[in-house]
Amino acid sequence: MNFFEKITSMHLDILKEIGNIGAGHAATALSKLLNKKIDMKVPDVRVVSFDEMMNMMGGADNVVAGVFLRIEGDAPGSMFFVLPVRQATQFIREMIGDHSFSFESPEYSELGLSAYQELGNILAGSYLSSLSDFTNLSLYPSVPALSIDMAGAIISYGLIELSQVSDYAIVIDTALNDEGIDKETVKGHFFLLPDPESFDTIFKSLGVQQND
Repeated sequence: MNFFEKITSMHLDILKEIGNIGAGHAATALSKLLNKKIDMKVPDVRVVSFDEMMNMMGGADNVVAGVFLRIEGDAPGSMFFVLPVRQATQFIREMIGDHSFSFESPEYSELGLSAYQELGNILAGSYLSSLSDFTNLSLYPSVPALSIDMAGAIISYGLIELSQVSDYAIVIDTALNDEGIDKETVKGHFFLLPDPESFDTIFKSLGVQQND
């Protein structure tokens, strides 16, 4: 039995609590950056297969806006943040104040790309900071790589980085409410893929015993 199959509801509850604290930090940072109220929450955390990851992103051929980064430090791993193209476009328009910006077709403005990269950086940094606080581990994100591409291509890039060591990922649902986006909730997904040895490190640091 691999580690993912041994993750219990208690493990996921702890990760959800860490995620919500991280979301709070990210909302504060984004609110200051945009000078408007941003609310964020983590409605769910669960373990999914890579096939389920693809389905959550609308299928392997569906074009999405993704940010990929490596987690470095005491518990290395990888992280994806993915938004549907339409919702990513809406959020970046609000961030940069340019309502002509779109991820629907290239050429994309450098300002818009930089803004989305910064959004991924803020969210990832906030989650990792929260996880570090809970575990007393040193965790920090690499410079994020931004891609507007088919979901399958984005995930394949991450799998190459991981050398395909696992068939599962932890998904952290992320709901952003921006007062400027017609009261619509922007729903994205964080896919957290700690390297295999990092699971032991993280959960031992949380004081959670693994089931045999």
